[in-house]
Amino acid sequence: MFKELNPLLHSELRLAVMSVLLSVESADFVFLREQTGATAGNLSVQIDKLQQAGYITVEKGFQGKKPRTTCAITEQGIAAFEEYVAALKSYIGKGL
Repeated sequence: MFKELNPLLHSELRLAVMSVLLSVESADFVFLREQTGATAGNLSVQIDKLQQAGYITVEKGFQGKKPRTTCAITEQGIAAFEEYVAALKSYIGKGL
């Protein structure tokens, strides 16, 4: 039997955001946009969904006079990502 894939992480952009955040302590919006190649509007929507799920934290502030949004993955987000990877591995293992 296949494990269920987390529909929130099964989105290409949300999975990309989570992958980036796993490798850094935190990342600002501009960095995430550059790394994922997403439009600002789409990235903003996906970040909001991840934050609502408790997978990431979002801090809004200023760097000088410029607004700055910084994201970081939470323990819950790490656990969800690890479960997602394990589920994918179950699909791969059954296909061999």
